Amino acid sequence: MSKIEIVEVDRIEFVVEPWAWDFAAARRNEIDRFFADMQRQRSHLWNGRVLMLRRFEVRDRVLYGSCFETDYASFVAWREWDFPDLDVDNIFPASALRAADGGFLVGEMASYTAGSGQLCFPGGTPDLDDIREGGILDIEGNLERELKEETGLALDELAADRGWTMVHDRGFFALMKRIRAPLRADDLCVRITRHMASEAHPEFVGLKIVRGPADLESRMRDYLRAYIEYEWRR
Repeated sequence: MSKIEIVEVDRIEFVVEPWAWDFAAARRNEIDRFFADMQRQRSHLWNGRVLMLRRFEVRDRVLYGSCFETDYASFVAWREWDFPDLDVDNIFPASALRAADGGFLVGEMASYTAGSGQLCFPGGTPDLDDIREGGILDIEGNLERELKEETGLALDELAADRGWTMVHDRGFFALMKRIRAPLRADDLCVRITRHMASEAHPEFVGLKIVRGPADLESRMRDYLRAYIEYEWRR
């Protein structure tokens, strides 16, 4: 694993500001060809608008940051090409969902998504719907929406920590929220599986319970494995 930064914060204050991303402009034709090829393989992908992080700092347990808008094709190309511009990051709130018996729940991304086959917590890259008055990025609102869409669970029926855990690993910038469910892991899987079955194109097509080191695997990104191991040590 590369050096992964894990920091506890009480609050996140991100703003969205105009900024021109040189990578997206300089490699436009190459990006467009790459994304068109992805769309031929995964027809549900569309080139919407997403938000990325260009600078951040932590002061007095508050995470401050400046985000910018870009197209999804440029974002995915940058990520799949191993982060050719390391001055920006892929930010995403994620629900670190833990069952009453201590097991973490991760989902397997569907084959028609950009993250096909990966195991991850519920979450997603912010988009323009997450911007509030004054350019404020609504991190909590994004987390709540993605959790509901991917699992059918409402945040207000779970026990969520007030703060966040920032996990930064070379391009990936996860904003983890500790969330406890009142159900045991097996029962929680049953409930989420029902929700997935009700969706025409669910983000998750399977679930995995992570109870110990033997359950960690290569389909989990380094930042995710590092976070779970960090939680086990706490």
